[in-house]
Parts: sequence; C-alpha cells; structure tokens
Amino acid sequence: MAAGPVHVAVAGPGDATPEICTLAREVGRLLAERGAVVVTGGLGGVMAAAAEGAAAAGGMSIGLLPGTDRADGNTHSTVLIPTGLGEGRNVLLVRSADGLVAVGGSWGTLTEIALARRADVPVVCLEGWSVIAPDGAPLPLETAASPTMAVQRVFELIEGRSAAAPGKMDR
Repeated sequence: MAAGPVHVAVAGPGDATPEICTLAREVGRLLAERGAVVVTGGLGGVMAAAAEGAAAAGGMSIGLLPGTDRADGNTHSTVLIPTGLGEGRNVLLVRSADGLVAVGGSWGTLTEIALARRADVPVVCLEGWSVIAPDGAPLPLETAASPTMAVQRVFELIEGRSAAAPGKMDR
C-alpha cells in the first residue's frame, strides 16, 4: 500500500434525505477515527455529511469539486479542490481512493460505483444500489447494514487487496 493514511471515498446523492445524511455523517466519523482521509465530491448531502463526520472526529476530508470555484464546496471539507471537470471528477474521486463507501443512491453514485468496480477499487454500499445483469441475475455488490459494518468491510477489502497484490495500490 502507498505510504500515508488510507483514503476512502464516500459517495452519495447531493440531495440526500436527512436519514441518509445521518448514515453518511457516521461513516465519515468512523473513517476518520480509523485514521482514513475521507474523499468526497465536495458538495452537499452525503458529501457534506461525510466531511462533517470526519471533522467531528478530528479527521481530514478532501472535496473534489465539479466546478472551478471553491466557494461552491461545503464548509465541512478540510481541503476543496476545484477540478473544472464536471461529472468527470468522479473518475478522480475513484482513482484517488483506496476504497469507496456508497451511501444512498443517485445516478452520480452509480457512476462512481461502476468506475470503482472497473478500477478494482473496493466498494461497499449502504442503503443504496443493487444492480441487475441483462440475464436478470443480481451483480455482486458488497452491502452493509450499518455505518459500522460498512467501514469495517471497506477496510477489510482494502487490506485484502493490498495483501493479494503488493504494490498495486501505490499511487
């Protein structure tokens, strides 16, 4: 694994319900308590809630903004990076993370899940998507029933990935 702390992306809708934001806030807090840097899309909803949770635990969060103005980002992120890439910033989010926790579901969240799966970045879904293959069979997605289980599982997957392929996560 690369030197330094583990980076875990938290993805989810910008217009998330209060219940989904509560879950995301807890995920951010738990990740920070384990020493992870939380990476989000930098806007509202799940992204702001995860950054808020990380901040409450004294952790760091990075928001990768779709636009070019830091002022568009949430106030909870430690660092806001305006990418100017629009939804293309989802690729940066996935590629900068060692694992991803998807909280809730939106089309943007689904793209992040798909990009992570294609890049072999571990994904755990909490209260979100299930995907069906063209033949009607469900595609395997790791799911968790609680923020605690989601964080535990993403760390297990990250650790298993680095043990199975030394150097693969070096960035």
